[in-house]
Amino acid sequence: MVIDYEAQITSTNGQTYTAATAPVILNTGAAGYGSQMNSLASTTYASDGYINVSCGNRGKQDTATDEDGNTYYTGDAPSCLVDQKNAARFIKYNILLGNLPGSVNYMVSTGGSGGGAHAVMFAVTSNDPDFYDYEIAAGAVGIYYTEDGGYSTAVTIGSTDYEISDGAWGCIAYSPITSLAEADMAMAFEYDLDAEYGFSTPFQAQLAEYLSAAYMEHINEQNLSVNESDVGFDLNGDGDLEDSVALTIEYDPEAYPETNGYYGTYLDLYLAEFTANLQWYVDSRDYAEGWTWFDADGNALTDEEVAAMTVQDKAEAFLEGRYAKSSTGGMGGGMMAGGMDGKGDTEFDPEQLPERADGQMPDWKDGQMDRGNGGGNHEMIVGTPDAGTTQAAGSSVDSNNYATYEEMVEAYRTDIESIEAGDQYGNNLVELYNPLNYISAEDAENPTWVRMLCGAAEGDISMLNSLNLQIAMLNAGIDATIEWQWDGGHVPSEVLGDSFSLYVDQMYGEYVNGAAAITKAAAEPQTVNGTATEATGTDLTGWVSYEDGTVSFSLADAAAYRTAGASKAIPGFDAIDYGQEDYVFGTKEQDARHWDSVLLEIFETYADTLAPLFNSGAEQ
Repeated sequence: MVIDYEAQITSTNGQTYTAATAPVILNTGAAGYGSQMNSLASTTYASDGYINVSCGNRGKQDTATDEDGNTYYTGDAPSCLVDQKNAARFIKYNILLGNLPGSVNYMVSTGGSGGGAHAVMFAVTSNDPDFYDYEIAAGAVGIYYTEDGGYSTAVTIGSTDYEISDGAWGCIAYSPITSLAEADMAMAFEYDLDAEYGFSTPFQAQLAEYLSAAYMEHINEQNLSVNESDVGFDLNGDGDLEDSVALTIEYDPEAYPETNGYYGTYLDLYLAEFTANLQWYVDSRDYAEGWTWFDADGNALTDEEVAAMTVQDKAEAFLEGRYAKSSTGGMGGGMMAGGMDGKGDTEFDPEQLPERADGQMPDWKDGQMDRGNGGGNHEMIVGTPDAGTTQAAGSSVDSNNYATYEEMVEAYRTDIESIEAGDQYGNNLVELYNPLNYISAEDAENPTWVRMLCGAAEGDISMLNSLNLQIAMLNAGIDATIEWQWDGGHVPSEVLGDSFSLYVDQMYGEYVNGAAAITKAAAEPQTVNGTATEATGTDLTGWVSYEDGTVSFSLADAAAYRTAGASKAIPGFDAIDYGQEDYVFGTKEQDARHWDSVLLEIFETYADTLAPLFNSGAEQ
């Protein structure tokens, strides 16, 4: 390969790069925490001046056969993340050798879903020794044992020693499914904030109540706080952004029945994020391309009428559901990351949203909303590592695998004891895969910036997970943003003028000396109406207020919006019959293990209440 270090490429946003300064984009793949094969070279992002890397990695479904013909598992945690770290070392080593273009200082991890989780974990565990043994065992370059039992992370090229990092400068993660350690509690708590949510079984409803209480305790024990200036919200209502506010969850069922008793500054921040994201969405209507707009009688507007629409006109039409969206490109501008097909799940079925205008909910079937997205599979049996499924929210059976409650609890107890005993290096794999343990950790190196984009309507992960990650990152000095795309599903596409390359170029301009400051291009308002024949939007005006250009809604309404897209049962991640995330924490001999110690504690503590409800049938 001949590399021209004098050549320059100016990105579509106006940032200029050379072969020595170009960011390296590492696609973490790993959808569902699964394996992926190496990809052939492509020109993805070449026009923006980036060096794109898509690496293979082991994952939960990988197996091998021993000399006796017995199958064993080879892709359990942390092999998926380790392979990505080793790929980063290999790329950086070859950049230093002059074999590849790009900058070793500006690596950006990105992925969607399980790949988004690994993009975040990759970034926040940068150069942490907890992973060095695994990297060495896999044959990584630039990480070696020393004679005194320590580690060397340097390579010698010519007569010069170079440190090689296994981490990232920045990260853009789409719907990251992390951290799993608190995911069951967080999802149950978010479901339980909606006092009208209908669980499929009494067991799930009671378990959600216990998990919600555990989540409140989990948050309050951390003594969390946030600077108002970092998040951009006046959380204490004193008219400025100059304070550090303690984040707590409080409980008063008589004062707050609409949220099952929960309130507090932590939830004030949650609601502020939701409100700000809807505000951005309605304020950015002029960036919409190819939408079809309708009048109050359902008639498509003329091109002239569309051209005359103001931002407020479009905001009102959006909130009244008088539109049909155009199809959009994939996450990261069409990038096939996260093991997805590149299109993202951007079309959220408007029937999933609760109708608030008359106080009525949509049709329910067997105690669950008819979501139209497969989430209502009432008898879904969770799959194998290859199938990669989890228990669906509509399932009316608590377990197809365990005959009794006691048998289930014993399985949890045995599995969790084996995990807590440690692996061959003495590590608890659940703790190893919890990014919150590494943000600002003494031995890890923080990335400079992280952006997490989630679909606010998705049912695959609680929004509280990304909120907790942002809080930790901001307090560690990381430039961390979260975006909850108002009508986005799981792994949403970039919309309304935003793009993967725009954000990378902006961060490069902000943090690299001599780089250009990049701003978002001005919107070009739509002048030609789309071609849809009928409106497909949902009328939100019964529960969203819009006055003088400002949107507002309650915490209960935000919770109702979230639970309308619910797709996972409770527990959602350490599923009773094993779900896709459980296969991550298997062993060579065992494909899956239960791992949530909070669940086990609840099962043991409240056995007298939960045991009679277990597999007792659908909620009446």
